Amino acid sequence: MDKALRSHKAILFLDFEGTMRTQEMIAIGAVLCFLNSDGTIKRMKDPFKIYVRATTKVGSYVEQLTGITDAILKKEGHSFYDAMVALKKYCGLYWKKCLFCTFGNNDIRILNQTIAHNLGSPIEICHQIHVNYFDFGAFISEYIRDENGNTLSLVHLCELFKVELAGQAHDPSVDAVNLANLYNAFLINKEIVVEEYQKVLLKNKKFPEPIQSILERIVKGDSINQEELKKEIRRALK
Repeated sequence: MDKALRSHKAILFLDFEGTMRTQEMIAIGAVLCFLNSDGTIKRMKDPFKIYVRATTKVGSYVEQLTGITDAILKKEGHSFYDAMVALKKYCGLYWKKCLFCTFGNNDIRILNQTIAHNLGSPIEICHQIHVNYFDFGAFISEYIRDENGNTLSLVHLCELFKVELAGQAHDPSVDAVNLANLYNAFLINKEIVVEEYQKVLLKNKKFPEPIQSILERIVKGDSINQEELKKEIRRALK
């Protein structure tokens, strides 16, 4: 986590919603969090939310999922350029000092698709996100997966860490706050991470046989010393 933070003093947790067909941005949700020296959240700013006009229709599936309609975008939507400028203004002096964090890489895909559909894109602002981007979903999936080895959703991870959801899922500002709270819970509740990572390690088929056997015995409560390790190696080499 220290490597990911790279001495950043703040994190902007982001969530983008996109159209069904072209994955163009239709909404931005964000929350800026200031960090303690150990990376935990010291203070959270009030969430940011803005609608973004797309060049194509929202699509029925996305409408049902997010509640965002073409009518809402027509009435309340901003241009992609203005929306990104507003996001930068929300961060203020921390814009060039913060890490940009999402859950999964779909948000970056939406950002890239929106750039492709807008000739007047705010390239400098988008570039700042790209160079200081961190996918917390990919990070946490290295340590926590379900019993079949699949990644967990943001909602399911919040349940695991007993994080109270901030509101209705697929509202971008709510999802951004949920992500921030999950990040904080991950750093604070180390024993949950230890227990879940243990399960992931046991299902890892890339370990050499002696190491896999030793791990399984340790989890069962066996005391393993150097001689026991040698026995497992001898057994594997037969």
